[in-house]
Amino acid sequence: VIGAGVIGLELGSVWRRLGAKVTVVEYLDQILPGMDGEVRKEANKIFKKQGFEYKLGTKVTGAEVAGDGVRLTVEPAAGGEAETIEADVVLVSIGRRPATDGLDLETVGIKPDPRGYIPVDDGFRTSAEGVYAIGDVAGGPMLAHKAEHEGVVCVEAIAGKNPHALDKSLVPGCTYCHPQIASVGLSEAKAKALGYELKIGRFPYLANGKAIALGEPDGLVKTIFDSNSGRLLGAHLIGAEATELVQGFVIAMNLETTEEELMRTVFPHPTLSETMLESVYSAYDRAIHI
Repeated sequence: VIGAGVIGLELGSVWRRLGAKVTVVEYLDQILPGMDGEVRKEANKIFKKQGFEYKLGTKVTGAEVAGDGVRLTVEPAAGGEAETIEADVVLVSIGRRPATDGLDLETVGIKPDPRGYIPVDDGFRTSAEGVYAIGDVAGGPMLAHKAEHEGVVCVEAIAGKNPHALDKSLVPGCTYCHPQIASVGLSEAKAKALGYELKIGRFPYLANGKAIALGEPDGLVKTIFDSNSGRLLGAHLIGAEATELVQGFVIAMNLETTEEELMRTVFPHPTLSETMLESVYSAYDRAIHI
């Protein structure tokens, strides 16, 4: 797998579970660039335990078909001796771009930006009368659920219903590897860069009864709060059903819920969702089960 981003690790995770030997080659010195640092670290540990082999800080300099397989030539990104990797199949997952090339958009008065995205307003109107754009062509994050929601807002705009503006900072990101990874809002590094004083909670799946009963004790839930207001700034999860759990945090952030309101909320037992509550408790030194 060339590229240790979301798609590379999702599909690499599938093939590893099917029994294939998986080697991930990444130009950067870390997997899952852009994700919260602790989640990256936890994912790296779990995937290595599953048998993933990483070649980080490594660039691909050549590839050729060799019999029924492929021979890759790689070398350290910072320079150094090249080596060869023999593989049955190579998956290239080094990023995506909007599919706007060749559409001749300029002929109707639409000028994509230098990256190929179509500029739109809050109702997804383009610069051409009667032409709207949603989804990947309208800018990131490039996610199906974001595009679907944009479709709703766009149709509301066409119908003259004064739709709400989409807050992209509250669009959850989901990675369907094993275990799943999900997040919403700011990472710890981004929150610090914006000048927030933080309270951070962490709760491991290993301390959750449902996770143990499921036989999936790997993972953690991390919550990030503004220490001055108690506002939830971000939530990051890796573990069983993380992509289902994250929506609770998405709703909380849309409603501007505080840490006190979350701690007053009853979470059912035994469930994985208890990890969410315990992470909130942890941020304020009130965790019960660790």
